[in-house]
Amino acid sequence: MDSLFDFLHKLSYMLVPLMAAVVLHEYAHGRVAYFFGDPTAKSLGRLTLNPIPHIDMYGSIIIPLMMFLMPGGFIFGWAKPVPIDTSKLHKPKRDMAFVAIAGPLMNLFLAIVSGLFLALFLYIDPTLGENWPPQPGVNPREDLLGMLLVPLSAMMLFSVAINIVLFGFNLLPIPPLDGSRVLVSILPPKQAIILHKLERHGMLVVIGLIMLNSQFPILSMYIGAIRELFFNLFLSKILS
Repeated sequence: MDSLFDFLHKLSYMLVPLMAAVVLHEYAHGRVAYFFGDPTAKSLGRLTLNPIPHIDMYGSIIIPLMMFLMPGGFIFGWAKPVPIDTSKLHKPKRDMAFVAIAGPLMNLFLAIVSGLFLALFLYIDPTLGENWPPQPGVNPREDLLGMLLVPLSAMMLFSVAINIVLFGFNLLPIPPLDGSRVLVSILPPKQAIILHKLERHGMLVVIGLIMLNSQFPILSMYIGAIRELFFNLFLSKILS
């Protein structure tokens, strides 16, 4: 019963930031594609902030829950990829770079906004810093302000974490991740074609990196370096 309560308690402040991170990531792809002339996402009802059309059964529900339950793992997920018709873009090769980078940049933006809200909550109630990180139910506050700010601070802290993970992970130059699409857009045609052809096998590499992370923490070290950079350049300054 305690483990079930702990699971539901953590899910209560992790679910909304995770869904916002993956849905807005895909929305950003679709919005930028629409700006550059491709109405495919809009015509299919995917240019919306409603999470339901974006939910992927495996990437948005099953995989995040499995990783949540794995000891020592990190939570990761994704939404259904927004369909892009490159032939409808004004300048397909150039515009696709902007479409691809829009998703990771949205996650970086969400991490910054979440960090600013976190700083605001600490400014409103400095006692939040006495029990850090904020954990609803673990460090209970009986006053109304604490009952609101502790869970909201926990949500913002997790939002920073998950958005930095998605930002860094999607920048990896491994097909079909966004980093590889940016690379395809700037490489010479011959090299771009070779990288594009690797997309059919790229997801196996991605899954392998995730599954082997506990034994060979290359992925954790890479994400950790990005998280440390974000903290040093931004988060530590607004929280100080």
